[in-house]
Amino acid sequence: MAPDASPRIGPKGRNRVDLDDLLERCRGGDDLAWEALVRRYQGRIFALAYHYLGNREEAREAAQETFVRVYRKLDTFEGGGFVAWMVSIGRNCCIDRVRHLRARPALDGPPLDERLAAPDPTPGPETATLASERAALLYQALERMSEINREMILLKDIQGLKQTEIAEALALPLGTVKTRSHRARLELARCILELDPTFGG
Repeated sequence: MAPDASPRIGPKGRNRVDLDDLLERCRGGDDLAWEALVRRYQGRIFALAYHYLGNREEAREAAQETFVRVYRKLDTFEGGGFVAWMVSIGRNCCIDRVRHLRARPALDGPPLDERLAAPDPTPGPETATLASERAALLYQALERMSEINREMILLKDIQGLKQTEIAEALALPLGTVKTRSHRARLELARCILELDPTFGG
């Protein structure tokens, strides 16, 4: 997921370097710092892309393009919420890719179980099965939601962004984000109960 400069792989410990220092070194052309930055956030950006695109290969492409754009735009980042800034770039990459895919003949999406994270091997079989069932229910509910509300759940509850970060990433007023977040949770709850009326009972 490196830009054209093809930075070298650095030591594992470098991903704990202070973010501001890491960004400054990246701007200075430090390949090891760039590799550390990619390692720190690549899982998060891939997950974001996967939720938008629903296909691992397309998500990898979008994640790679996200990091290329981040690298090229580092000099324009003026401080503040780096994660929100990067998520905004990733979201735009995904939207571009969705438009590109819609212009091509439709492809079958992956089966739902491919879109679920692998269960933690430490819990017992019953715990793992229950977690898998709940995850499947969540994804089915997300697929029924409006795009606006689904994106809000993705950013807030799955990506873990704060409402202020979402407002920055989407270029929306904080009040609008709070309203959308509330509506999204209501729609998610409604969709889950439509799929499984016994949920939470």
